[in-house]
Amino acid sequence: MKRYCQTLQLVDDPETIEKYCEVHRHVWPEIIAGQHEVGILSMEIYRHGRNLFMIVDTIDGFDWERDMARLATLPRQAEWEAYVAQFQGCRPDARSDEKWFLMEKIFDSEK
Repeated sequence: MKRYCQTLQLVDDPETIEKYCEVHRHVWPEIIAGQHEVGILSMEIYRHGRNLFMIVDTIDGFDWERDMARLATLPRQAEWEAYVAQFQGCRPDARSDEKWFLMEKIFDSEK
């Protein structure tokens, strides 16, 4: 299994942030299905204020650039990205890698 972590900052508005959280309580089934289709085993998002932290666990053969590009072509994915962009303060046509930023692991207590 591979793990990737990303960060994003939401629009600085409590009402918008709450709407974003509510949207993620009801993620469209096609989005979850698409993630599984490209090799994403699980995805979690955590929030502190307007800062988000995402953990993505994938299959061993997952290639971030290749498989995320493939995910972007799957049904409803572009529509989902455009929909959530309003909460993220970015263009509706912004790609995931233009708003979510991969993080560098700097500590692991198991190593």
